[in-house]
Parts: sequence; structure tokens; C-alpha cells
Amino acid sequence: MEFLAEYGSFLLKLVTLVVAFLILVGGIASIAARNKKSSDGELVIKKVNEELEDNKEQLEYAVSSDGEFKALEKQRKKEDRKKEKEEKKLAKTAPDTSLARKKRIYVIDFDGDIRASDVELMRKEITAILTLAEKNDEIVVRLESGGGMVHSYGFGASQLKRIRDRGIHLTVCVDMVAASGGYMMACLADRIVAAPFAIIGSIGVVAQLPNFSKVLKKYDVDYELFTAGEYKRTVTMFAENTDKAKEKFQSDLEETHDLFKHHVKHHRPRVDIDAVATGDIWYGVQAIEHKLIDEVGTSDDYLVAACDDADVYTVRYEFKKTLQEKLGLAVQVGFERAVTRLLTSLQNQMQSKG
Repeated sequence: MEFLAEYGSFLLKLVTLVVAFLILVGGIASIAARNKKSSDGELVIKKVNEELEDNKEQLEYAVSSDGEFKALEKQRKKEDRKKEKEEKKLAKTAPDTSLARKKRIYVIDFDGDIRASDVELMRKEITAILTLAEKNDEIVVRLESGGGMVHSYGFGASQLKRIRDRGIHLTVCVDMVAASGGYMMACLADRIVAAPFAIIGSIGVVAQLPNFSKVLKKYDVDYELFTAGEYKRTVTMFAENTDKAKEKFQSDLEETHDLFKHHVKHHRPRVDIDAVATGDIWYGVQAIEHKLIDEVGTSDDYLVAACDDADVYTVRYEFKKTLQEKLGLAVQVGFERAVTRLLTSLQNQMQSKG
């Protein structure tokens, strides 16, 4: 027992040293990764039709007897041969090469933070798709965002406009939220599909900041601000804001709101813009009544149904991980496993003593 106790104590010390080493290496790798980010990346493309078919086959295999599964396989091969013959026949008779193949639907994802950081990836995905997509194809954007900076989401909307300008049908699916800047992007679509309880709208503009001028005054701290140009700076966090500065700032917000309203009205002319541009939000089942969306449903249902008549592909651009990032990920996984094993060991020891 004394040997086991000493061995356990040694093991705990060893694990502690390993964990400390992993934390140190992980920190170094994380700092190095922040300082050097690889700009090289690649497209990751998956065919949704094949994924659905694979899932279906796995379920059929699990729930069917051997005889039933063999019969299903035989029927499936027969249907595949028939489909192949029809496609070859269409390719020979169709005058337009774009009609000689099935419609293609390209699916991209946008998950927006306050700075719309995903725009950088989305622009690469759209650029790649537009090199191949034809007018009878479709691009679906699964969009989730509660909004953020005006110029960032304005640029995101400009990326979606590239699709419209090429005459390619654009569908935006919203499963959870497309509000404020998120809706600014979504309204570019030819068709918006939103889940029943997805949050839609918030067509408004907001800005807020604390003001520490009274705190500085209390401690006799002077804040000096120098500008060239009457409106180079209006309101500020540290100086006492004048009524004129506040009026100018409010005027800028109103002007931005007017541009937002014009943008929505231009792309969705059926909307009563004065009724919906109050900054309020609606759930999907309510948004369709205000013509903010065109259909209530999930992106899953939309894409599964689309697979019946089209080839559906998800397209995602991924940056290649640097050596430091790969090392950092390995360290993180190793650290998590070490901690889990340590906690499990301690728990087992406590239970055995109990």
C-alpha cells in the first residue's frame, strides 16, 4: 500500500508537469499563430445529394433484413441505370449545354459577428462559384446574424449583389436570426426562407457610448481634443458633449437609417417600409405577413427538397492551418485529455477511499 501511495503521488506530479509543459507550448504556439496568419486556403466542396443517399443507405441497412436490403440495392441500381440513360439522351438532344445537365445549387454559410468577419470567406466562395455557375443555377446562403457595423454589413450586402448582377437566382435561408445588418444582407435575395421562430427585421440604427467627462472633472483631469474640420469629431467619451455635437450625431444616425430603409424598399418593393422600419423584430410566422420574407421553413427542408431536382453542393473556403496552429490544436487536445484523465483518476481514488 505504501508503494501504491508513493506511485500515485509520483504519477500526479508527473501529470502536473506534463500539463504545465502543454500550457507553455500552447501559449507559445498561440502567440506565433497570431503573429503569422497564412493567407493560403482551399475550397471544401461536398455534394449534399450523396450525403443524403449515404445516410439513407445506412439506415436501410440497419433496419432491413438481408433479403430486404439486397432487394433495395437491386432496385437502386436499376434506377441509377435508368437515370444515366436519360441524362445521356438529354445531353445529345439539348441545344444548350447548360440544359444538358441538372440544375446546380451552391450552398454557402454566413455566420455574422458584429464586424461581419465571415465576409472575407464569403467573398472568396462567391468568386469561386461565379466562375462556374450559370443562369439556370441557384446560390443558397444560410445566413445567421444579429447585425453589427454598418460598413461591414454593407460590404456583405455588396457581395450578395454580385450574384444578383450576374442574373443567378439567390435564396437566403434564415434558421435563427437575420436582424439589422443581417437583414440588410438577406433582403438582397430573390427569395427569403425563414424558420417559424427565426428573428427577422430590426430595420434601425443604434449607437451608444459612455461618457467619463464628470469622472475626469472630479479628479481635475483635463481632456484636450484637437480637430481640423467642424465635424471631424462630434460626440466623444471623455469631453463634455455639446448640444450641437449631439444633434449632428443624431442627424448622422437618421441619415444612415434613411439609407437602410431605401435599401430594403429597393430590393423588397412590396414591403410597407414605414410600418417595418421602426427597429422592431418579428418571428418568421409574423414576418411573412409583413412581406419581410417569402416562405416559412428551415434550410434543411429547403435543401432536401431541392435535391429531388438539382445537384446540391456545399462550398466552404478554409484557410490552411500554419504549423503553429496545428501544434496549438494538438496541445489543446492533449491538455484536455490530460485534465480529463487526472480528474477521472482523482474521482476513482475518492470513490475507492469512500
